[in-house]
Amino acid sequence: MSASAIDAGTSAPASPSPSPSRRAWQRFKRNRLGYWSLLCFAVLVGLSLMAEGVSNDRPLAVRYQGQWYAPMWHDYPETTFGGDFPTPTDYLDPFIQQKLAEPGNWALYAPNPYGPKTLNYFAKSPNPSAPTADNWLGTDDRGRDLLAQLIYGFRVSVLFALALTFTGVLLGVITGAIQGYFGGKTDLAFQRFIEIWGSMPELYLLIIFSAVLEPSLGLLLALLSLFGWMGLSDYVRAEFLRNRQLDYVRAARAMGLGHWHIITRHILPNSLTPVVTFLPFRMSAAILALTSLDFLGLGVPPGTPSLGELLSQGKNNIDAWWISLSTFGVLVVTLMLLTFMGDALRDALDPRKASQDGEGA
Repeated sequence: MSASAIDAGTSAPASPSPSPSRRAWQRFKRNRLGYWSLLCFAVLVGLSLMAEGVSNDRPLAVRYQGQWYAPMWHDYPETTFGGDFPTPTDYLDPFIQQKLAEPGNWALYAPNPYGPKTLNYFAKSPNPSAPTADNWLGTDDRGRDLLAQLIYGFRVSVLFALALTFTGVLLGVITGAIQGYFGGKTDLAFQRFIEIWGSMPELYLLIIFSAVLEPSLGLLLALLSLFGWMGLSDYVRAEFLRNRQLDYVRAARAMGLGHWHIITRHILPNSLTPVVTFLPFRMSAAILALTSLDFLGLGVPPGTPSLGELLSQGKNNIDAWWISLSTFGVLVVTLMLLTFMGDALRDALDPRKASQDGEGA
C-alpha cells in the first residue's frame, strides 16, 4: 500500500459544520454596530433592573450606635436615629445626615441618593431647578430628581415593551398559524374578522376606558395587546401558507402525524424568521406607544415614573431645557439601539446571506 493511501486513510475526520443558529449568530456578531448595540442595551436594562441600588433616597446599609439597619427593606422611625418624631425617617434631612455622620456611625447611600418620588425640599433654587451637584440632571416641576425619573421611567418602558411584545407575538403566532395551516374557510373567516377588528378606533377606546376605569399598566397592556397582534399575524400566515405545501409537511401528513405535531414540530420552527426579525422593531413601537399615551395623559397612573410625562413637563416648561433634552436623549438612544439590533438581526437571518456562507464553506 502506498504512503499516500495510508495518509488518506489515517487523516483526521473533517470538523462538523456549525448549526444554522450558530451561523446566524456569527453573522450577527460580524455586524459590529448591531452587536455593540445589543451589549449596550443589555447593560442599560441591567442597570435599570437594579435601579433601587443605583438611585434611592434610602441608604443601602446603616450602622448607628453599634446596630445595623437595612433601610431599603424596612421602615424605621426617626427616633431610631436620634430624631424627635415617630414618623418614617427622611434620610435626606440634614439633621439625620449629621447624626449618621457622627463618629462610629456611617451610612452607605446609592450613587444617586434620590428615588423616583423623592421631593428635594432642600433645593437652593425653585423648581424646576437646573442641573447642580446635588441633582445631576436637575429637577422637574415638582422637585423630583430628573435622573431618578429617567432611570425608573426607562425600566417601566422597557418592561412594558417586553410584556406587550410577548403578548403580541404569542397572539400573532397563534392566529397566523391557524390561518395559514388550515386555510380555506378558516383563513377567510379570520381575514374578515381582522378587517373588522382593525377598523375599530383604538385611540377612542383607550380614551373611553381611561375615563371609565382606573388607569393602570395592566389595563393599558390588555388594550394595546388586543390590537398589536394583527401585523405579525399576517407574516406568520404567509409563512405557513408557503411551508405547508413543502415535501416534508406532506411526508409528515402521510405518516399520520396530527395537526398539533405538524404545526409545532415541523412548520413553526421554519416560520419564525419574521417573528424574530421584527422583535426589536415591535419593542420600539411599544415604547413609543407608551410614551405617546403618557404624553397625552392616557398612560400610566399618576405618580408612576414615565418618559411621556417628562416630555409633557418639558412642553409646559419651555425654559427648563434640561427636562426635554435629557428625556429626548434617552428615547433617541433607546430607539437607535433597538433599530441597529433589528437591522443586524434581519441581516443575520437573511436566507441569501445564509446561502452565501454555505457556498463559502
